[in-house]
Amino acid sequence: MAQQDAPSIALISVHGDPAIEIGKEEAGGQNVYVYEVGMALAQLGWQVDMFTRYADARDEPVVEHDRNCRTIRLVAGPKEFVPRDEIFDYLPEFVERLQQFQQENGRQYRLVHTNYWLSAWVGMELKRRQACQQVHTYHSLGAVKYQNVSDRPPIADTRLQVEKECLETAERIVATSPQEKEHMRSLLSEKGQIDIIPCGTDIHRFGHMNRNEARKQLNIAPDAKVLFYVGRFDPRKGIETMVRAASRSQILQEFDGDVHVIVGGGYRPGKSDGNERDRICGIATELGIDGITSFPGRIADEDLPTYYAAADVCVQPSHYEPFGLVAIEAMASGTPVVASNVGGLQFTVVSEETGLLCPPRDEVAFAQAIDRILADKSWRDRLGENARHRVESMFSWEGVAKQLSDLYAQLLEMPATTTPGTQ
Repeated sequence: MAQQDAPSIALISVHGDPAIEIGKEEAGGQNVYVYEVGMALAQLGWQVDMFTRYADARDEPVVEHDRNCRTIRLVAGPKEFVPRDEIFDYLPEFVERLQQFQQENGRQYRLVHTNYWLSAWVGMELKRRQACQQVHTYHSLGAVKYQNVSDRPPIADTRLQVEKECLETAERIVATSPQEKEHMRSLLSEKGQIDIIPCGTDIHRFGHMNRNEARKQLNIAPDAKVLFYVGRFDPRKGIETMVRAASRSQILQEFDGDVHVIVGGGYRPGKSDGNERDRICGIATELGIDGITSFPGRIADEDLPTYYAAADVCVQPSHYEPFGLVAIEAMASGTPVVASNVGGLQFTVVSEETGLLCPPRDEVAFAQAIDRILADKSWRDRLGENARHRVESMFSWEGVAKQLSDLYAQLLEMPATTTPGTQ
């Protein structure tokens, strides 16, 4: 199938608005993935419509990103932020609005690529109403998330059921790492077809600034020791482990120059992310490292490469990550990563080659790993060079989009049918 003849494709991301400012509550890796995949697919000639839920009445209903790529916000429930665990009841309205959009615009999507379990339900429901095929990316598996959680949310059973059904009925599942595929097989179902296509990063945006230049822009001394975290303020992101590890680091304690522990990420005071930020601040104060710990808030997209380049080590201490977008952004910047030995981080970070992996929640292991890298500048630089090379060869958005494009083309050669039954 020639790319110029490619039909429209719908990327569905109900709670992850690809046009939103990254760093807002519950806006993170999924939002980036959908946006970057959509833009890269558009460059390959696809007409890409990215559907999300209206979460702010001040937002525009349609955002044109490119001649072939746009975000379309559909009304489903109130036009305000709703936590993801409370969105399920609004999904039937989302499906109705999506079908209404198709009718009004004379367009019917033969293929939908859904993201996260909420969108999986939307895709499965669309298949019951119209002839189409579904590709799905989980981004997070409830079966993994709920393993070590004592207070499972009321929606948990519904989520687990939807995730299992989607694996068994979607035309193709896209796992972002071998570890994620293994979790699907062991925790969800042996049925269903799974391809491994990783997430990506913009290799042209990261990795083109040296450390001294970056530190000059951020007012950081050239010989300072710098640890960097960026992401959501969420207990599952393990920021507490990083802060406690920094307080245990022998090199940071003994260093007679400047030390910076930078914890970047947006938050909203009084909301869950704001409360987690306040808790982390309290821990830093309790440990006596509040003087070297800074919270710059949301880091603008144009500034993020500078922060990565300025860091000696990027720390990703998540309790679980299906992939770990921050890790490859840091690696693309030539910065080694100390990360939890969980999920997709075992795939993106090669321990002893591009950084170091540690058991999650193990502040002692994280402190030792950070010290190993800080203690040997030449090894640190070698890890950074290896990291950049790995990202260039495996994780560019162009490469990811090409793999997805080939998959879509393959599926579109097959007939699409409606799925019998109702949810």
